[in-house]
Amino acid sequence: MIAIDWGTSSLRAWRLDDASGRILEQRRAPLGILACDGRFEAVLGEQVAGWPDRRVLLAGMIGSRQGWREAPYVACPATPASLAARLLPLQVPSLGDHEVAIVPGLVTRDADGVADVVRGEEVQVCGLLDALDPGPHVLCLPGTHCKWVEVAHRRIDGFRTAMTGEFYHALRAHTILGRLMPAMSDESAPFDPEAFLRGLARARQPGGLLHHAFGVRTEGLTGALAAERLPDYLSGLLIGHELRDLAPTQGVVHLVGQEALTLRYAHALRARGCEPVIHGEDLAARGLWRLAST
Repeated sequence: MIAIDWGTSSLRAWRLDDASGRILEQRRAPLGILACDGRFEAVLGEQVAGWPDRRVLLAGMIGSRQGWREAPYVACPATPASLAARLLPLQVPSLGDHEVAIVPGLVTRDADGVADVVRGEEVQVCGLLDALDPGPHVLCLPGTHCKWVEVAHRRIDGFRTAMTGEFYHALRAHTILGRLMPAMSDESAPFDPEAFLRGLARARQPGGLLHHAFGVRTEGLTGALAAERLPDYLSGLLIGHELRDLAPTQGVVHLVGQEALTLRYAHALRARGCEPVIHGEDLAARGLWRLAST
């Protein structure tokens, strides 16, 4: 089968062994839904060219309201079986007899009835479920929008979202805080764990995020932190506030995502007293195979 994680900014495709889910080939392109200009069918054809497999399963923002076709959300608690039962078939004439479908996202609600959603991360969670004991377990999926997921008995019970990554980029690019920092295009600076931990510690102090955020500027103005150290201080501050509200205070937290981000969250979780366990991004491929096999 062919498994595709099609997000906002990028597309990852895997050719998988039907029987085991083992990755046979993989491709990646900066062709997220915002870069396709609506050419979803053409882009899909280009990305699977040369792969003869008929079964194609898509997940991520390709199934959102801004994507190819909206796949309705499935309510939590949810299982791989309940997600597989709601796959949305997609007609793709240019692919002939290929069987193409989109995985639905998930929706949950807090005590006040306010909805929270995921679209794409659910397949990563499904890829990990079979490796976990009955639980319960806490999963953290860092990204532009970080997801904190609660699972038990191979079931997704609920989740909460933090816009930490998007806040970080917005503060650096569009507020006074970024004016004392190196340009965001310079990604060559190594991770500064000391500045990051300093931001984490600040997040544990009284005052609140809005007050603490202005302190990022004053740390630079007074010379307490050099300009090149401020981005990691801001990162630690924001992640610290996220963990303060959403993370457990002890125990194992399973981290799933890009290496650079999961390492930051691992630092933060250890400082909080938790035990992080890191898993790779390819869980999305495993999860898509799991849904196709259900």
